Amino acid sequence: MRPKRILVAAICVACAPAFAPAQDQRQGDFTFRRIAVGESGVGRRITVQIDPEEQAARLAAAPRVPQTPPPATAERPDAGDVGQFAWFWSAVPAAGGPDLSRFLAARDALLAPPTGATIRAPRLQDLQNIAQSHAPAILLATIGTRVSPALALAVIAVESAGRADAVSSANAQGLMQLIPATAERFGVTDPFDSTQNITGGVQYLNWLMERFDNDVVLALAGYNAGEGAVERNDGVPPYAETRDYVPKVLAAWQVARGLCATVPELPSDPCVFKVAQSG
Repeated sequence: MRPKRILVAAICVACAPAFAPAQDQRQGDFTFRRIAVGESGVGRRITVQIDPEEQAARLAAAPRVPQTPPPATAERPDAGDVGQFAWFWSAVPAAGGPDLSRFLAARDALLAPPTGATIRAPRLQDLQNIAQSHAPAILLATIGTRVSPALALAVIAVESAGRADAVSSANAQGLMQLIPATAERFGVTDPFDSTQNITGGVQYLNWLMERFDNDVVLALAGYNAGEGAVERNDGVPPYAETRDYVPKVLAAWQVARGLCATVPELPSDPCVFKVAQSG
């Protein structure tokens, strides 16, 4: 007589608890048999023979476990990130409404960063070059506002590095990088005209300072992400770009105030630049 093939799925009793949950998900089309293992060296060995075609057919028929869908897309690609300066935001409260102490915390964090932490601010010479070219427009635009000329200069340095023809990937234009809707909102007809751009940018920044009760941290967050984003998030939005932008501008302001005849203490203080005007 020709010996019959034996198709047996042998499962080690000692290992069964570790694999039981995984098996439960797929055992609908399988019959599992548990075979006791005899003492070592006693009894005959069991030879397990598997028909490849039959096994493939059974695996194909086994129910598939649905995969967990990916998480929903955030409001912006970088939403939830804290950017490069997590140490800054660990000292400066991002959440909450307007609070003047937020600026004091930001100032202290910039003056005494953790060991190895730094924010690269524009060089004094670069800021002086921008001021030499645009000091009259900056000074005129900031008269009677809550925006220090030093703060406007810092925004220009971070936004465009002083390039009047700068255009971003989001179509923000000119020295203070006004998007078309903002330019129209504040009466800017030619965003590449330096005087118009500075006037419109300062007006928008002043509007934000008024809206957020002189909280310059929230005002700068609004300048970068829009005032609506600040209000929806009840504070500085969790966007990496915005979380990087705010400390960069404040670091630039710390340098820019050195160009003032009287050094301003607050980003809303007046300032007269100590620079020779170009032309």
